[in-house]
Amino acid sequence: MPDAKPAATEVTTTLTPDIGGIKQVLEIKTDDVSKPVLLFLSGGPGSSMIKGADSFTNALKNRFTLVQWDQRDAGKTLKLNPSPVQPSVAQMEQDTYQVIQFLRKEFKQEKIYLLGSSWGNVLGFYIVRNHPELLHAYFASNPVVSQLESEKELLQALKVHFKDNAVASQELGSISFPFTSDESMFYLRKWLFYKDGKEFATSPAFKTGFLQWSQTWSPVWNEVMKIDLPKTLQSVDCPVYFFVGKNDIQTSTRITQEYFETLKAPKKGLFLFDHSGHQIHQDEPVKFQEAIIKTLDTTAKS
Repeated sequence: MPDAKPAATEVTTTLTPDIGGIKQVLEIKTDDVSKPVLLFLSGGPGSSMIKGADSFTNALKNRFTLVQWDQRDAGKTLKLNPSPVQPSVAQMEQDTYQVIQFLRKEFKQEKIYLLGSSWGNVLGFYIVRNHPELLHAYFASNPVVSQLESEKELLQALKVHFKDNAVASQELGSISFPFTSDESMFYLRKWLFYKDGKEFATSPAFKTGFLQWSQTWSPVWNEVMKIDLPKTLQSVDCPVYFFVGKNDIQTSTRITQEYFETLKAPKKGLFLFDHSGHQIHQDEPVKFQEAIIKTLDTTAKS
């Protein structure tokens, strides 16, 4: 009787390669380094997906070498070394390219899988546009598509929802585009979060924290507001799969669906999540992972 094959042992490793002139933190989880790399691009900007990642990757562990990256001025990378320069979209696009090149070399893989969540899609679609040859496929989760149009749609929805709330109506009524102040952007996020049941959004501490965040990130978000993919990226050269929360009003579900319909790609798919808002991986983690695996199975059969 042949010996039983030993159970695979998951290994977690933290790497800190030099990316864009600073050490940046990559957390690797795998039971076999020959499995294809799946790199997550977290939202924000300035957020981290590392904490709690097990809850939305536990079913992916036997299919991928999973990589979580704390971007410049976010999470563990910020603790290790703050960015010596004001972050910009261009700088972080280059960081993303360097991270992918590092992973290809480290794991001896020609291509990787890439997933962007919210803001992470700013970086992800940069790679899709400029370096599609590096990707097996791209997963766009609640992506930034036409952000100025999306913010305008969000403002109108909140004005209707809070029409009987005098404070909300006054603050929302003071907003104009592009944002004229960090406080203007704060009002929009405050009432969005409050509508989503996050009562802390009306607290002084939340305002203080938001305005601290905006000191670093509002210049970046003003760049993001200019993104309009239906005009600037009408075809791509790698498979693209969109994950859309039906209840997402932060990055408009309507705008994303319309963009999907017109986008030309060698292979594309749209997965709608009925019980999700802007954070699909948190709202429906099982279905989120099933959708990723389904694209692999489809590709294998084609």
